[in-house]
Amino acid sequence: MSTSVPDRIAAALLAIEGLALLWVTGRELVALVSGDSTDTGSSIALMVLTVVGVVAVIAFAIAVLRGQSWGRSGGIVTQLLILAVAIGALTGPAPSPGFALALAVPALVALVALFAGVRRAGAARHGAPGDEA
Repeated sequence: MSTSVPDRIAAALLAIEGLALLWVTGRELVALVSGDSTDTGSSIALMVLTVVGVVAVIAFAIAVLRGQSWGRSGGIVTQLLILAVAIGALTGPAPSPGFALALAVPALVALVALFAGVRRAGAARHGAPGDEA
C-alpha cells in the first residue's frame, strides 16, 4: 500500500513539529545550564516531558507515513493541542498574533491532511471505488 499525498503532508508536518519540540528542549537545556532557570527540578521535569512529546510526535509522523491509524489519531490530538496554544497566544496577557499564526497555519494544514488521510483509509478499507491507496 503506497502512502497517500495527505498522509505524506501530515507526516512531514508532524516531523517538523517534532523537530521544533526538540529545538525547544535544547533551549530549555541552555536556560538550565546558563542559570536562567529559577527552579532546577521544574526545568528538568519540563525537559523530560518535552522529550516525551518529541518522541511521541515523531512516532506519529512515522506511523502516518506507514498508514497506521493510531498515528493519525495522535497527530489529530497534537494539532488540536497546538491550536489551543495558538489561541492562548492570541488571548493571553501578552498577545502575540505572529506567533499564534505561525502555530495555527501549519496545524490547520496538518489537521486537514490528517482528516483527508482518515477518510481515504476508511474508504479504502470499505472498498469504495476510486479510493485505492
